[in-house]
Amino acid sequence: MQCPWCLVDDDRVIDSRLAEEGAAIRRRRECIACGHRYTTFERIDEVPLTVVKRSGEREPFDRTKVIGGLRAASKNRPVSDSQLERVALEVEEELREDASDPTTQRVGLAVLDRLRSLDEVAYLRFASVYKGFEGVDDFRREVGLLTKTTAPKRREGP
Repeated sequence: MQCPWCLVDDDRVIDSRLAEEGAAIRRRRECIACGHRYTTFERIDEVPLTVVKRSGEREPFDRTKVIGGLRAASKNRPVSDSQLERVALEVEEELREDASDPTTQRVGLAVLDRLRSLDEVAYLRFASVYKGFEGVDDFRREVGLLTKTTAPKRREGP
């Protein structure tokens, strides 16, 4: 670390503490050359998540866009802001686990997957925009997929 006063890179750490709820380390340092003390912070440098749009254009992942879409889909539904933020965070974490840049389609499917268990009406609203529903038949098909349950096949005795 370089001293901000004399620019010598010889110092010693006097004190280290966790900062920002454990997301950073605060270090108190003293320059060996001039004796000035200063504070530094160490943080994890996250690699930005880039999303590939349908046009092929790339843009940084924006969790606020996901939350905005979730908020619109769940308007007047019994879904809290903290639940929406948790969904958006889970989606972002899932996308970060993939080695490649996710497509907007992958983002939408991850959101739909979580909305299904959170609120079915919000799921249908989001699906209608995301999948571009054009009529009632699209809604019927999606409701059918949402409520589809298959009973196990029964074996008839010998």
